[in-house]
Amino acid sequence: MTDAVLDAKGLRALAHPVRVQLVGLLRMHGPSTATRLAERLGLASGATSYHLRQLAAAGFVAEDTSLGNARERWWRAVHENTVIDNADVAEQEPEAMLGYVQGIVAAHTLRTQLAVAAYPALPKSWRDAFDLSDWSLRLTPQEAVELSGELRAVVERYRQHAPGAGAPSGSEHVSLILHLLPDSAAAEGAPEDGADGQGES
Repeated sequence: MTDAVLDAKGLRALAHPVRVQLVGLLRMHGPSTATRLAERLGLASGATSYHLRQLAAAGFVAEDTSLGNARERWWRAVHENTVIDNADVAEQEPEAMLGYVQGIVAAHTLRTQLAVAAYPALPKSWRDAFDLSDWSLRLTPQEAVELSGELRAVVERYRQHAPGAGAPSGSEHVSLILHLLPDSAAAEGAPEDGADGQGES
């Protein structure tokens, strides 16, 4: 599979939290049916079927004709990742971009909640590996881009998850979620500490 490069049409198609989550589940767990996906998300299967058809029309998912029967349709992800290769897309479709980002946050929140709920049942070795950390940094936009690139390079050194792919004994599926979030003050135009040129002590 290849990357899905978002254009304006694709961004509008993904500008719904349920669709972002459906694409994510199919990429993570492999082909599934609308009914099974609905159970995972706590939705009605009819709503899930509708969103899957919309995703199929935009080229993000496709029917897996090698599975299922006349009464049961199986769906698979068409791409491994979604990337925005054109920064102008966000400027052209601000509402769709906001919907897409909100969908990603909802998917990340659900994944985190499920992991926390499962925490008590984890073996000690995995409880020791469990980590929820955050840092407050002071960066320029360019430094933020550089940090993101360096983190991505580190992650790419490790084995990527692929449904059905082999992996060493003892390995489990792990979700790594990284957020690099400018402080809300940046959006509000509030003055920052040290903005008067005096710097910080």
